[in-house]
Order: sequence, then C-alpha cells, then structure tokens
Amino acid sequence: MENPQRNNDEITIGISIGDVNGIGPEVIIKTLSDTRVSKLYTPVIYGNTKVLSYYKKALDNNDFVYFNPRDGQFAKNKVNVINVWDDHVDITPGVASTESGKRSLQSLEAACADLENDNIDALVTAPINKHSMQGEDFNFPGHTEFLTSRFKADDSLMFLVNGDFRIGVVTGHIPIKEISEAITPDLVRRKLKLMINSLKIDFGIKKPKVAVLGLNPHAGEDGMLGNEEIDTIKPVIDEFKNKGNLVFGPFPADGFFGTRSQKQFDGVLAMYHDQGLIPFKQLAFDNGVNFTAGLPIVRTSPDHGTAYDIVTKGLANEESFRAAFFLAADIVKNRREQNKATFDQS
Repeated sequence: MENPQRNNDEITIGISIGDVNGIGPEVIIKTLSDTRVSKLYTPVIYGNTKVLSYYKKALDNNDFVYFNPRDGQFAKNKVNVINVWDDHVDITPGVASTESGKRSLQSLEAACADLENDNIDALVTAPINKHSMQGEDFNFPGHTEFLTSRFKADDSLMFLVNGDFRIGVVTGHIPIKEISEAITPDLVRRKLKLMINSLKIDFGIKKPKVAVLGLNPHAGEDGMLGNEEIDTIKPVIDEFKNKGNLVFGPFPADGFFGTRSQKQFDGVLAMYHDQGLIPFKQLAFDNGVNFTAGLPIVRTSPDHGTAYDIVTKGLANEESFRAAFFLAADIVKNRREQNKATFDQS
C-alpha cells in the first residue's frame, strides 16, 4: 500500500490484527472507537474488514467507523483497514487454530512490508498465539525475535514500559535452566548499551540512570549464593560507570521492588524474563506496554496475551493497547527530534 503524499509531521501507526480468535480485534476496536485517537494520528489496521465487522457486531459497537482504502492511499486521520486476505476466514472466538495463526502471520508480514517502504511510521502488534503461528515462515518464540530477524537488527531488547517505569531483560524466551549459562559479560554489555541508547533516543532522557539486578537470591550474597554477580554482572557495571554512565547494582531483585526502588531510576535491567515481567505486570498490568528497543523500526504491543477465555464477553481491557498505540507515536516523535538535532549539528 503506497502512501506517497504523507507529510513528515504526520504519524501513521500500523496495527497487526494478531490472533483473530483472541481479544486483539476487540481491544483494537475499543481503542479506535474513540475518534480523538484518529484526530491525532492515522491508524492502519492490517487484517480484514469482515473480521472487524464480526467483532463490531458481537460487541454491539456502533462507534467504530473505518475506511477501506482502494486507491492506494490511506485516509488521513481516519481508521484505515487493509484487506490483507480476501478469502473466507472461520472465526471461532476463544479457540486456537492453525487458520488463525496463518492470518496472524499474513497481517504481520503486510505491516512489515509497509514499514520497510516507509508507508507507516510504527507498528503496534496485537497478541498472537505463538504455537498456532509456528511453521516454515515463523519459527520464533515471539514477535520480538521475529522482528529482530525481519529487520536485520544485530540485537534487540524486550523493554516493558509504563510511564517512567521501564524494565528490560537480558535473557528473554529461554528455559530457566539455560539462563545462567546464557548470561555472559558480552550479553549483559549489549543489553545494557541497548537500554541506555533507547532511553536517550526513544525516551529523550539525556543522562539516564539505570539499575541492574542480580541473578541469584540476594544478588549472590558476596559469592555465597552464586558468582555470576561477581564474575559477570558487576564488571560490566563498573565498565559502564568508568565511561561516565549512571549505572548501579547489581541489586537483589526482591528487595529492589519491595522498597519501590525502581522509582529512583529511568530504567531497570533484569537478568531474565520472569524477574522483570512479574513485578512489572503486578504493578502495571492494565496499561503496561512491551516495546522492542534496538530495532530500526518502532514496535510496541500490549503486555497481555490472547485471553481466549474472555473473547466477545466485553471484558477485554483496552488500556494496554491504547498505551501501546500512544507510546509508539511518542517514540516516533522522539526519534524525529533526535534526527533533527543531529542534522542541525552537522
């Protein structure tokens, strides 16, 4: 879909529809039913009008109005729906299926193509069922790894965001038994660099203050409960400090969150998935956002899954999706400001 007449001051946000049997279509519809959203930005949903019409009717929602562009251009400040497929789709709310996985991937690929062609400025991904999507064209643990590969990034960082509360993870979707071996000085160094750069460029924080968590209980208790803090984590922290970065730790994770110490930092780097995501979801589940830092494109998503058990019951909370949509726009603005400042100085 080409959109050659876009003004650089405008922001067009692409949305992949996710699992058509999950709550993705519902939270999309609820978010974009508020016309104030499209007055600010131009949303583009990659999916199918029949799917959205099905859920609009199921939710008895008369406020969701969309435009189906047929002339090769998006309608500015309107909700655009791109028919990625034209054939019939069996919609079975609340049921995982190979069919829904296929449609999820079609939507995601179409949105990625428009990102590559600069037709959209950012991507918000609705929840997928990772198992349903597995196949020759999608052999990844999730969106993060797929997009890192798709856009040929050297590395990326899963970055959970809720206002000033931001948590990244050194290791993502790997088994617990593999975590200790996976955490090397080079990996911690790369993830910490990604976090600091993202805080500067994507969030506009000139001198970010970052906390690094330990791996073991009580951050190893000076080697009594493990040596990873001494041998792997602290040397990297000292290295960054010596270069003038505000990096502190390693902190024991339980006491760190128990004392709300995250409020003193711009970012927190956890060692593994659950160490970061459990406290984040406990404190910010309804409106938390998953942002993939380190990519050449902007991608956010809500921090919840397909929630099959509540599909079409009107119970799905759209706050996280709405927050993901607006965070994507904010990051686009920050990157543009950064690029402009760099250009002006050159």
